[in-house]
Amino acid sequence: MFTGIVEEIGEVVEVAGRGDAAVLRILASTVATDAVHGASIAVNGVCLTVVGREPTAAGTFELAFDVMGETLDRSVIGELSPGDQVNLERGVRVGGRLDGHIVQGHVDGTGTVESRKPASEWETFRFRLPAELERYVAEKGSIAVHGVSLTVTEVGEGFFEVGLIPETLRATNLGRRQVGDRVNLEVDVLAKYTERLLSARNPDGGR
Repeated sequence: MFTGIVEEIGEVVEVAGRGDAAVLRILASTVATDAVHGASIAVNGVCLTVVGREPTAAGTFELAFDVMGETLDRSVIGELSPGDQVNLERGVRVGGRLDGHIVQGHVDGTGTVESRKPASEWETFRFRLPAELERYVAEKGSIAVHGVSLTVTEVGEGFFEVGLIPETLRATNLGRRQVGDRVNLEVDVLAKYTERLLSARNPDGGR
């Protein structure tokens, strides 16, 4: 479980393919201080399990993660290259603050940056999203983009918009995304469960 509040930006060291899977290695500091084998860390919004942790001469750590084919298919993790920057967040502690929203780290699909419109102190980002995810996105609702908890400011056919303040542009890698770049999307889990409950059939076949 995560909150969508990015703790630091890490750097990709390697993405090594292994058949229909891969091993991802990332340089990190803050999230790696207490990362034990088996710990969960969100990497660009994807919940991954730590399978290796090695200290570096620079005082940081190199974290290793196994990435299965399902994750590669549903996210842009497989498109990462050495030197790329990724958003990192540790799992939230029970009793801790929930400053963003409930984020599972289970990416629902990918979107594309359609436009960026700068204002005096913030920017409006418009993202295209898959048709099957549109019904889960609501104005003033929450969505995770590359693992960042954001509030939807506008919804239209095939797109949604969010406003990014300077802190979000600085503290995450969203400020480095350009038009045409793909991003990981996770819609609000409450919307998915609500739909599932409402669509459950009664014993007599009704709804």
